[in-house]
Amino acid sequence: MYLDNSATTQVSEEVFEEMKPFFTEEFGNPSTLYGIGRESKKALNLARQRVADAINAKPEEIIFTSGGSESDNLAIKGIAFKLSKKGKHIITTNIEHPAVKNTLGFLESLDFKVTYLPVNEEGIISVDDLKEAITDETILITIMHANNELGTIQPIEEIGKIAREKGIKFHTDAVQSFGKIEVDVEKLNVDLLSLSSHKINGPKGVG
Repeated sequence: MYLDNSATTQVSEEVFEEMKPFFTEEFGNPSTLYGIGRESKKALNLARQRVADAINAKPEEIIFTSGGSESDNLAIKGIAFKLSKKGKHIITTNIEHPAVKNTLGFLESLDFKVTYLPVNEEGIISVDDLKEAITDETILITIMHANNELGTIQPIEEIGKIAREKGIKFHTDAVQSFGKIEVDVEKLNVDLLSLSSHKINGPKGVG
């Protein structure tokens, strides 16, 4: 009996059967121009469209990575470096996944300033604390959707509205929530969102 689906899930039979041809027959490089590569490109584009449909995004907004940790890393560093001339302040919580905490720690070593919001006894941040933490230097808010250890669901939609009003980019790690509750990037008001397939009966190494 397996009781640790919160950490990782078994690849479903349906997913396994869907993937098998790409290990044995349709293994072409999707960046090439010849036939087998074009078939791989079609499959990749279909996967991108399906992910986009699942979160109410556009396919061109979907970037495949090696997993949730790389997705967090890419999103946070990407915004930080792109907007560093505007400001170097980032807001997060003190209960984020190590993928976020470690990335922010690296940025702190490069003179970025990070505010770590506390949470209440239920693991939820205060929106008032968030508002008070925002400064003219704030360029990014990164707060996870559902906590991987507590199960706490943060008020992401409300946080996103605040970020939009202030012109601040908003990233959320939805690795733990996707597939369990609705994840709609438009409703949540997020600019960047991280996912990982191994949490939803997909293969490891895909985010």
